[in-house]
Amino acid sequence: MAAAARLTVSVIRLCSYNIHGAIGTDGRFDAARIAAVIEETGSDIVALQEVEHHDVGGEDLPDYLARCGGYHLSLGPTQVRFDRPYGNALLSRLPVGSLRRLDISIPGREPRGALDVEFQLDAGRLRIINTHLGLLPGERRQQVQQLLAHLEATEPADLTLVTGDINEWFLWGRPIRWLNRHFERATAVRTFPAGWPLLALDRIWVKPRQQLLSVQAHRSVASRVASDHLPVCARVSLP
Repeated sequence: MAAAARLTVSVIRLCSYNIHGAIGTDGRFDAARIAAVIEETGSDIVALQEVEHHDVGGEDLPDYLARCGGYHLSLGPTQVRFDRPYGNALLSRLPVGSLRRLDISIPGREPRGALDVEFQLDAGRLRIINTHLGLLPGERRQQVQQLLAHLEATEPADLTLVTGDINEWFLWGRPIRWLNRHFERATAVRTFPAGWPLLALDRIWVKPRQQLLSVQAHRSVASRVASDHLPVCARVSLP
C-alpha cells in the first residue's frame, strides 16, 4: 500500500471497543447504537474487535460504521462465522500508510489475529496494533510472545500503541507483565461487563509512555447497553 500524505496533528484520540457483533446487553442487534457510542467518544482512531459482517440496510456492518463516522476502514478478519467474516477492524480519520495482518492463532483454539497499521504524520510514524487475545491463560501467553517478537523484528515507529481486548482476567498475569515491561505499565480501567464493569479486559499501551495524556472508560447510557464491553479511550500526544 502506498504511503499516505503527511498530516499535521498534535494529539490523537484513540478508542478500543469490543462491539460484540453489535449485539447489546439486551440481546438486540443494533448497529446504529454502536455508531452512536463511537461518535460519543470523538475518536480519531477506533480499534474494533468482534466485528461481524451483518447487513445493515444493504450495507456491511463495518462499512456502515465507517461511513457514519467519516472514517477510513481497515479490516482484519480472523475466521468465518455463520458464512460471514469475523474479527478485528480499525476505523481512522487519518489515511492509512501501511497495513499488516498477523495470524496469532493457537492450534485447536479459536482463530485470533492482530492488525498492524501505520500512519505517516508530520511528527513521524504512528503505529497501532489492534488485537483480541484468547480465553485461556496459556493461549494468551503464546499470543503476547508472538506480538512482542513481531515488534522486535520490525522497525520501531516514533509512536507505537498496542490495544484491544486482552482478555486477561488476572491483574498480574504474565501477558500483562510482559507488555508492561516492553511498554511500561498500562493504566487499567474497568470495561467489562458494560453494565457494571469489574474487569480491565481492554487495554492501551503506548511507547514512549510519556506521550500518553489520559486513559478512561467511556461510560454513557448508550455504551452501557450497546455491547458487553465499554470502550476504553486514550489521548496521546505526538512526539
